[in-house]
Amino acid sequence: MERPEDWRRERARGLAQARVVVIKVGSAVLTDAQGLNAAVLDSLAGQLARLAAPGTGLPDGRRLVLVSSGAVAAGRTALAARGRQVETTGLAARQAAAAVGQGRLMQAWDTAFHVHGMPTAQVLLTRDDLRSRQRFLNARNTFAELLQWRVLPIVNENDTVSVSELKFGDNDCLASLLVNLTGADLFVNLTSSPGVLAADPQREPDAPVMEHIDDVAALDLGQLCGGKTSVGTGGMYSKLLAARRAAQIGVPTLILPGRAPDVLSRAFAAGADSGATPIPGTWVRPAGHAIPRRKFWLAYQSEPAGGVTVDAGAAQALLRKGGSLLPGGVRQVEGAFQKGALVRVLHEGRSLGVGLSNYSAADLKKIMGLKRHEVAAILGDAHYPEVIHRDNLLLDAAV
Repeated sequence: MERPEDWRRERARGLAQARVVVIKVGSAVLTDAQGLNAAVLDSLAGQLARLAAPGTGLPDGRRLVLVSSGAVAAGRTALAARGRQVETTGLAARQAAAAVGQGRLMQAWDTAFHVHGMPTAQVLLTRDDLRSRQRFLNARNTFAELLQWRVLPIVNENDTVSVSELKFGDNDCLASLLVNLTGADLFVNLTSSPGVLAADPQREPDAPVMEHIDDVAALDLGQLCGGKTSVGTGGMYSKLLAARRAAQIGVPTLILPGRAPDVLSRAFAAGADSGATPIPGTWVRPAGHAIPRRKFWLAYQSEPAGGVTVDAGAAQALLRKGGSLLPGGVRQVEGAFQKGALVRVLHEGRSLGVGLSNYSAADLKKIMGLKRHEVAAILGDAHYPEVIHRDNLLLDAAV
C-alpha cells in the first residue's frame, strides 16, 4: 500500500512533534572493559537534558523516559575490582550481579543528570507488574505523575526478584512495553551498531545501513540479524522486534549509534530542519493502522503459555474475515495452560498470532474439532462459543 507521506517528511515531523519519548540505551553503549563509561553517561545526560528543555517548537519541552541497561555489567566489574571474577551466564548469577551493579548504575546516572539540574527517579519493573491490569494502571499513573513533575524516570528490569517466566527477556522488550504504558509517541533505541544493516554483518561485513524501514513486520529477522552483543542480551533482532511492537500501536522507532558524538542532539536538530540534514541510524515507520492499546497489552503481558494449531478453514476465517477461533477449527493443543492464558495460534508451523483462551488445555483437548452442540454435550451449557474471541486476539504478534 502506498504511503501518503514521504518517510523523510514523516521522520522530520515525528522528531519535531514528539512530546513523550522513550529512550533505551544498551549495555554495549554504556559500558567497556572498565565498567560504566562515565564520559558516555555524561554525554547522553547532556543531550537528554537539552531535549527535555523548553524550546520554540515545544514550549513545554519533551517528557522523557530512559530505559537503561548496564546493571549486570556494572556489578561484574565492581566485583572484579575486588578480586572476584564471576560468571554471569545463569539466571541466579545475573540477578546477583545486577543487585551489586544497580545502585552503581543509578548513582552514575543521577550524578550525570544533577549537573543539568534534572531530577531522576529509579523505577524497577518485572513483567508481572505489567501483566496485572491493576498494577499496570498503577504504574501508568506513577509515570504520568513523574513526567508531570518533570522528573526523568530511569527504568530497568528488577532482576533480583524476576523469575524466568516473568522476565522481559531484555530491555528492548521492556522499552517497547513502556511505549504503550506511557503513551509515548516516539521510541529511540541507542545501540552499538551504526543502525540497522541491510544484511547480517557476520556474513556481509560491508553491509550498508538502512536509512528507513517501511514495514518492519515484513522483514525476515532471522536472516537479517546477527548474534547478540558480548555484554548485553539483545542484539539487533530484539531491537527490531521491539520496533515492530511499537509500530503496531502507531509509534515510530529511531535506532541510533549511541556513542556517535551528540547523536541525539543532531538527530532532533535535523528533524526540526524538515529533514534537510542527514540523520544517522535507521527510521522504522509505524504501521498504517494502529491496533487498540488494549490488544497490545493483552498480547505482550506475558509469554504464551502454550499453543493451538488450527486448520486451513480456521486460519482463513481469522486472517481474512476477522473471525473468532471456534472449537471446530482446532486440530492440536500444546502445553498445560489454564483458562484465560495467553496462547499462540499456529497453522502449518507458522504463528498467526496470540490470544486469550476461554478454555484450559485439558478442556480444549476434549472439544477440539467439535461443533457447538457437540461441545455442549461434553461440557454442558456453561461453555463459550469461541476458543479465542476476536477481541482477545492479536494477529501477527511480535513474540
